Amino acid sequence: MAWQRPTLAELIDRISSDFTSRLALSGAVLRRSTIHVFSRVVAGAAHMLHAHLEFLSRQIFPDQSEAEYLERQATLFGLTRRGATFAAGDVEVTGANGVVIPAGAELQRADGTRYETDADATVVDGSATLAVTAVVAGENGNADAGVSLTFVSPVSGVGATAAVATGAIIDGVDEEDDDSLRGRLLERMRMPPHGGAEHDYIAWAKEIAGVTRVWVFPLEMGAGTVTVRFVLDDDANSIFPDGAKVQEVYDHIEAERPVTAEVYVEAPTPAPLDFQIRVEPATAAVQEAVEAELRDMLRREAEPGGTILISHIREAISIAAGEYDHTLVSPAADVEHGTGEMAEFGSITWV
Repeated sequence: MAWQRPTLAELIDRISSDFTSRLALSGAVLRRSTIHVFSRVVAGAAHMLHAHLEFLSRQIFPDQSEAEYLERQATLFGLTRRGATFAAGDVEVTGANGVVIPAGAELQRADGTRYETDADATVVDGSATLAVTAVVAGENGNADAGVSLTFVSPVSGVGATAAVATGAIIDGVDEEDDDSLRGRLLERMRMPPHGGAEHDYIAWAKEIAGVTRVWVFPLEMGAGTVTVRFVLDDDANSIFPDGAKVQEVYDHIEAERPVTAEVYVEAPTPAPLDFQIRVEPATAAVQEAVEAELRDMLRREAEPGGTILISHIREAISIAAGEYDHTLVSPAADVEHGTGEMAEFGSITWV
């Protein structure tokens, strides 16, 4: 039988009953009697001890433990919380030819987020491209192309503002949260290392910041090969990794893999999935709910080389809040993908 923590009222009653029975007293305990006061004082202390025991009971098992204890349990299995990474990218400025913008010059976004230039840059033909890195690590440092930045300390001969270049400022990732660390720890406990089993490659890839889902394809490139594909679900720009992130994951797996395996690490090839839908009622709120459900379905079910079932598409539309009826015009059948291709949300045409 599971242990049930007694309430404060139950503890008061128990202690009061113990006093009266051991002192052979009869009748009700008076409110201002010594027994009543002692019972409440002792019960209060016991209640706090029970609370501490209840807290400790949750820390014993990693599926319930809190951050400090979760991290300690993870270290027993060689796992550590993935740290935050710094967003980086290019910004463009205008100015007088020959002016040098020094390394370490600070720029800031309208919300106060700051960036530093990585190296000296010289204005040529009236403009210069500056490589910048966020001062504080985390997802908040990411910025879309075209976002305006302002020099904290003006640079003589250079415009006061800069614009984020086409490639955007990317790759800023927050520190791994408890749920993600907990998930990796439970996977490690349930599936111990087997010297290069499929789940080993998944675990190795997930040790890199930002990696959320991983797929392993043995022998895809021939005998003795292992192909690993992964995505970054929490990346605000795209879940599909760029070359730098692919190389980072590859380098990490190379250091861990069995010596006999030839490893290929690739980003899935995006395959935009467009929809044509007639929905009732055709309100903006219902349409937004349908889009949210479709995006969520793709996050759950899309995988490289996988199939998106039309029945699941229809189900996602049906469970959208406010939807009464709908007709799915397109796609008209299950959507299959080739090797390495992975469905991503494209667009919805409301008909």
